[in-house]
Formats: sequence, structure tokens, C-alpha cells
Amino acid sequence: MKNREFKELLTSIDQARKIHAGKLKAGRVTKFNPHMIRDIRLKLRASQASFARMIGVSIDTLQNWEQGRRRPRGPAFALLKVTESNPRAVIKALHA
Repeated sequence: MKNREFKELLTSIDQARKIHAGKLKAGRVTKFNPHMIRDIRLKLRASQASFARMIGVSIDTLQNWEQGRRRPRGPAFALLKVTESNPRAVIKALHA
């Protein structure tokens, strides 16, 4: 690892500590509400099984998200946010 990259890594770790301690505000915050997923699914008039198939997750995963036991992360969260704002575009893109 180059010296510059190592310094950037140390800076990042220091920032994470400060954010965790409440001394620094996070640059990006994603909010999640389990009801959001159910609302999206109901807006599409989809069953849990069909919605899970549509977004490529298991029914168990979808149920865990809807019940707040787990949180969608990364691409799954991004897909849900896009689906929330433009469900028809997602349906068209996924050919669901």
C-alpha cells in the first residue's frame, strides 16, 4: 500500500470514530423504515412472493425487511428507493 493511500485510510478511520462518538456529522445518511417496503409492495399491488421474485430476493428476506428484523443494504436498498419514487419504471426495467 502506498503512503498516500495509507494516510487516506487513517483519515477515514479517524472520521468514522468521530462520527460514532457524535463529534462529526456523517456525510451521507440513509433512513430506513420497515413500513416503507410494505408500502412500496402494496402500491404495486404485489404479494410478498411476487414482489420478492420481482426484486430478486427470497420471501424470507422480504419478510425480515418488512418486519424490521433486517435492513436492506447496498443495491437492494437503492432498488427499493428507486421503486418507491418510480415503481412503474422499475417494473418496466425488470419486466415484472
